[in-house]
Amino acid sequence: MKKDGDAETTRAAAGPAAAGAASTSVSDEQHGTRNRVARSILDHGPSTAADLAKRLGLTQAAVRRHLDTLAGEGVVEAREKRVYGSRGRGRPAKVFALTDGGRDAFDQAYDQLALDALHWIARGAGDGAAGRAAIAAFARSRAEAQAEGYRQILDRAPAQGRTQALARALTQDGYAATAREAPGSTGEQLCQHHCPVAHAAEEFPQLCEAETEVFSQLLGTHVQRLATIAHGDGVCTTFVPRAPAARSAADAGDAHPATAGRAGTDGTDSTDSTAPKQQTP
Repeated sequence: MKKDGDAETTRAAAGPAAAGAASTSVSDEQHGTRNRVARSILDHGPSTAADLAKRLGLTQAAVRRHLDTLAGEGVVEAREKRVYGSRGRGRPAKVFALTDGGRDAFDQAYDQLALDALHWIARGAGDGAAGRAAIAAFARSRAEAQAEGYRQILDRAPAQGRTQALARALTQDGYAATAREAPGSTGEQLCQHHCPVAHAAEEFPQLCEAETEVFSQLLGTHVQRLATIAHGDGVCTTFVPRAPAARSAADAGDAHPATAGRAGTDGTDSTDSTAPKQQTP
């Protein structure tokens, strides 16, 4: 049987190694949690500390510590949360969004290769208007090829679930997309919280334009791009108007009996179909 002194000597000898291993384990765990925080912002867009704590099952204090570290590393930045409608008393909530450097950590290792290839296409066509046209043709070809797989998925979706189906398909391709009701329930907003080609699209907006055209084709309606990551917004947001039949039914259910279904003097529905402003998370 070991004496207490021997046991104490053994613990003292093992102490530095055990402490080092424990410290490494804690450091790895904290790094993993910070990655989860950053990934959650990527998947859901600009988020408050409270949003992140709820999604990740952490305390707000713990989330704020990780956000402070990520901000110090240049991965996230704090912004004032946009408020739609009347603003209540008090200071507006602060949201945290990924910086360009933060996005670089997620699947953007080939940005320079893509840019070099696009410049080569433009030069080969003679630059200028001809070069821009060549880039646009390439962008349409790329978007249409990508849409082939999406079309099969959307064809199996119910009419009112096509935007949601497209969001799921885009997510599988790394766009971290979601779909939700637009303000005023005039349609839906398709939100892409990540864009693998964002840096290339900053210089070549034809990539965004071609994608928007394909969304219109897939969803069978004219859509409107409200914001893009390439232009500095936190999320790529596309407004998808509700199908006329569905919108009429919703309006009839919400409107006062005396005004429901009222048409304009020219016989057309007087409902204002103007796309709402972007609703940023």
